Amino acid sequence: MVDVHPSTLARSSASAVPTERRIVTEIPGPRSVELHARRLAAVSAGASSAVPVYLARGHGAIVVDVDDNAYIDLGSGIGVTTIGHTDDDVVAAAQEQLADLVHGMFTITPYEPYVRVAELLAAHTPGDFAKKALLVNSGAEAVENGVKIARKHTGRQGVAVIDHAYHGRTNLTMAMTFKNMPYRDGFGPFASEIYRAPNSYPLHDGLSGAEAAARTIAYLDKSAGAANLACLVVEPIQGEGGFVVPADGYLPALQEWCTANGIVFIADEIQSGMARTGRWFASEHFGLVPDLVLSAKGIAGGLPLAAVVGRAEIMDASHPGGLGGTFGGNPVACAASVAVFEAIESRGLLAEGARIEATLRPALERMRATHPVIADVRGIGAMLAIELNDPLSGEPRADVVAAIAAGAANQGVLLLTAGTYGNVIRFLPSLAITDEQLLDAVSVIDALLP
Repeated sequence: MVDVHPSTLARSSASAVPTERRIVTEIPGPRSVELHARRLAAVSAGASSAVPVYLARGHGAIVVDVDDNAYIDLGSGIGVTTIGHTDDDVVAAAQEQLADLVHGMFTITPYEPYVRVAELLAAHTPGDFAKKALLVNSGAEAVENGVKIARKHTGRQGVAVIDHAYHGRTNLTMAMTFKNMPYRDGFGPFASEIYRAPNSYPLHDGLSGAEAAARTIAYLDKSAGAANLACLVVEPIQGEGGFVVPADGYLPALQEWCTANGIVFIADEIQSGMARTGRWFASEHFGLVPDLVLSAKGIAGGLPLAAVVGRAEIMDASHPGGLGGTFGGNPVACAASVAVFEAIESRGLLAEGARIEATLRPALERMRATHPVIADVRGIGAMLAIELNDPLSGEPRADVVAAIAAGAANQGVLLLTAGTYGNVIRFLPSLAITDEQLLDAVSVIDALLP
């Protein structure tokens, strides 16, 4: 038997993936149609898919379906494969760990990769104070545990969130999520003690950061009372809400109010973190130093892992045994996460977020100049979006967004939609995407816009 190094296996898989889009069948192709029929018979209708093509492999910013159609992936599995599909170093690290230890149940018999991920999170999240971390499975689970920890630390029950937020699909996180369909409808009753306030949405409210913050704070003071709030959970850049970037000064003002009132300020960086915006975490763009940071999605290169990290005195508020879970901090996922951290550092991938913005934003602005339906171009780094509204009435044009997403898929470009009204196209490309791939994808979208 000949030994094969894991990285060789990764390169072998990558060699079967082209570097440009390529459509060779109708979309969906015959094998996808066959698989979709099987899926409809076996999978819950609630777990629907936006595009009925079935993926077989991927590398970098390209994915290939079972019919050998190749797509430029501008969604990265909703921001998960941030450093690229089947990144060689991540695959090699996961394969090596898979051969050594697949599961250890950290709360019974711990292992080094979990500890190393916690150390890396402490080193790379904002703030130079002592930090500790908890590893879990998903973004929603990170949110749940962040709230648990804040409640334990403060002895309070109230949880504050803002309009257009998305925090997950569990009972508590559904209560925290703003949008009813498809996330909340018919799934109640929901957890109590959730207080919602208006956010900063510069395109629509016209408020300065200070004015928007004063409005948010006034709502929370009146509806909840600062003394009753355990935490305020905020996405520095909203994800599902439509990549809303708050006005300058909004987030620091909220953090200042939280600090003055003993409220734990939690930054939900599940979508915006891990080099997505050209910084390790988007909070850095706003001068934020959160008490707790929630991380998931891009943290492990495609494997399921999430984390809560923050001030040691807050993270240690729980009694021993109060936090944990069977699969939280799985050794293979942790090994992949260490490889992601090391890849970002050794390859200088933070600069790739700025490079992508420098290529993509001007292209989107050029489209905006010729297509009045584009009301806004916004975002930071490799987290950009366009909002589509009727140029006369200002009404959201979700119909145009849906048509563009479907048409782009037919031509080999995978897009994500977003926004409370479904009128936003979000761009979450892998940091491995090339300028040529980006501009090719934009040309497809440009041709589809009215």
